[in-house]
Amino acid sequence: MITQYNAKDCTITVDGVYITGVSEDMVTGSKDEEFVGTAVGAQGDVVVNVINNPLGTVTLTIQSTSPQKAMLLDMARESRNVSIWVTNKNLKERFGGSNAMIKNFPELAHTNEAGDREFEFQVFDYTVESV
Repeated sequence: MITQYNAKDCTITVDGVYITGVSEDMVTGSKDEEFVGTAVGAQGDVVVNVINNPLGTVTLTIQSTSPQKAMLLDMARESRNVSIWVTNKNLKERFGGSNAMIKNFPELAHTNEAGDREFEFQVFDYTVESV
């Protein structure tokens, strides 16, 4: 079986707005903490601790010319609570959450090429789902 991946199959929405002008790095997401932790006693007894931390991080990288750059900068400046969802129907997966905030302004540099802008979202209800 051959499956084909195409980056154009990935959609990114922030507060319901479709993000365009993404960079080559596009977007990444990860849960901030593992689901379980373990402790082992001196005699080898194992305790499994369930960790209920729902936080995750989504990093969105756009080109400096993205039409949504101003909107994202406004969201960061206003500490606005937004949703962020990344969906790839071909891979049948979606990640993100309904409650997120941009952590800080992107790092800026002006050089001989137009650089990318990286927005890091703290997601308060991070999840990964099959679609």
